This record gives sequence, structure tokens and C-alpha cells, in this order.
Amino acid sequence: MIFVDSNVPMYLIGGDHRNKNTARAVLQRLVSEGRRLVTDAEVYKEVLHRFGASARRDAIQRAFDLVDSMVDHVFTIEYADVVAAKDLLATHPALSARGAIHVATMRREGVRQVISFDLGFDSVAGIERLHTP
Repeated sequence: MIFVDSNVPMYLIGGDHRNKNTARAVLQRLVSEGRRLVTDAEVYKEVLHRFGASARRDAIQRAFDLVDSMVDHVFTIEYADVVAAKDLLATHPALSARGAIHVATMRREGVRQVISFDLGFDSVAGIERLHTP
């Protein structure tokens, strides 16, 4: 299983960016390899926040549809994940709060790989960030 971070669909939906083609290539490779892609509910919340705050509300449904089409399962966020994220933030200064939520959820679900452009994941032992084709 590979966790899909929110920046992947955001680059795909968004305008021109140097990461757009990389995101597309990585996803195409993973799909062609038959890899199982997963995410969590926080990714959808991030899409709402980013596109809602930037007056790109027209992109929200497209982003939801894209994530829905990419992933096989969406994990819930549990209170225990929030507590684990708090503990991760205390020991991983490069990790964002949202990244810590993802790592906590990934650990609970036994997911060890993430497709993301967020360098903060690199600081967490046992998590492999996939970011290049």
C-alpha cells in the first residue's frame, strides 16, 4: 500500500508547476504496476482548506473526484492518531502537523510508503517517500 498525500492531486489539478509532470508520471507508474493506493480523510480536508482559502472552490469537486479515482481506500482519523501526531511533532521538527497526522494513520494501518513532495516525511524512520518516476 502507498499513501497518497494531498499535494499530489493539488499539483495535478492546479496550474503549471514543476511538480505537475512528476506527480503524473509517478501515479501512472504506480497504477501500471498495480500498486494499491490509499489515503486518509485529512487529505480531503486539506483540499477543502487549500482550494477554499484560495478562492478556487471550483476545483474542490475535481480534486475530490481525482482522489476518489486514485485510491482504493480512505482511512478515518481517530483520536489515537491525533495523540500519536502530537508525539511525532515533539520529535520530528521537519514534520508538519498534517504530515504527522498522515504518519500516525499510516503507522496504524501498516502503510510504509507515501507519494508526496513534502520533505518532512523523510525525517521519519520507517516511512519511505516516493517522489520521482
